[in-house]
Amino acid sequence: MYQFINNGSITSTKGFKAAGIFCGIKKKKKDLAVIYSKAPCTAAASFTMNKVKAAPLLLSKKTIEESEKIQAIVVNSGNANACTGEQGITDAEEMQQFCASGLNINNENVLVSSTGVIGQLLPMDKLRIGIPAAISSLTSNGGFDAAEAIMTTDKKIKSFALQLKLPAGLITIGAICKGSGMIAPNMATMLAFLSTDAIIETSLLKKLFMETVNNTFNKISIDGETSTNDMAVILANGLSGISIQEDSVEEKIFSIALNAICREMAKSIVSDGEGATKLVTVNVRNAKSKIDADLIGKSIANSALVKTAITGADANWGRIMSAAGQSGADFEPAKVSISFNDFYILRPNYSLSLDEKVASQILSSKEFEINIDLGEGSEETTWWTCDLTEEYVRINSDYRS
Repeated sequence: MYQFINNGSITSTKGFKAAGIFCGIKKKKKDLAVIYSKAPCTAAASFTMNKVKAAPLLLSKKTIEESEKIQAIVVNSGNANACTGEQGITDAEEMQQFCASGLNINNENVLVSSTGVIGQLLPMDKLRIGIPAAISSLTSNGGFDAAEAIMTTDKKIKSFALQLKLPAGLITIGAICKGSGMIAPNMATMLAFLSTDAIIETSLLKKLFMETVNNTFNKISIDGETSTNDMAVILANGLSGISIQEDSVEEKIFSIALNAICREMAKSIVSDGEGATKLVTVNVRNAKSKIDADLIGKSIANSALVKTAITGADANWGRIMSAAGQSGADFEPAKVSISFNDFYILRPNYSLSLDEKVASQILSSKEFEINIDLGEGSEETTWWTCDLTEEYVRINSDYRS
């Protein structure tokens, strides 16, 4: 049905080019990216739930709501352009104008994104030189450079692509993303940019993308913090010539593939969390309702006590129960079962079967599952989280330096 492409990126999709360069916002690392489609695209986006929203996010939200087509995205790292007042809006608009002018397209065809330190004005003198330089560097092999340029505290470049086999032929979805800290449900300090060469109407693309975001990016947590600049965008330029119609077989396959690539992106963000050494999948099963399942999944994924226990490979199931109990979900604690992978440590009526040695071995792994079965109904959910280490404190105690 679909297959991931080795070393795939946003430019694995027909008609997309990208670039990532150093323009001087950071001290040494790449800090400016441009993504461009040779054909105008239908688009969908999801933005942070934080009430404090950065200038480029406000501009991009307005642009995507008012524009029929999007053709480019310009992104800088090292400076969030957040809490910068009217000057911040002016600077974001100038970034949009410079990018549009360099590509010979309209301002309303360009989205703007920033990530980095909050409360500092953009060094526009550097961006006025950098944006044209990035545009001149655009290439169909530039996806990895762009992925590198949007990183902040990330340790790894996050780049993906997959191909879907449909009755009419092949469609590609490509993607890059960043995120390592300030990660919580409902969008966090993450940026995700996706491309596809499918033909898909805006209304259907929005519907499928929001469903996917809610099942992936909105179910990850590193530190429970939601940032000011979070943005996920998908662009569809239609250059495959293959159409995705509502309620069709193609829509079903496309939706499954879109969820698959966003799930891998979401997991890559959690596994690259600041100071993280472990990727933990939290499965909540047999809840009375989907809401109850997600309340518990979110509470466990966000719990600092659960996450520090994971750091120490401590099978402290009481912290998991406590996190579930404070979630606001409707369940009977005596019905709960808890397991690490397939190893049960708690069964209903508080029946313990805890082998500390086996449990510690599982919790010492780089990747494992925490399963909590509520025994109440048939609804379930999956969340992703990581451990909380001393390295996280170190990184965030001197982030601005």
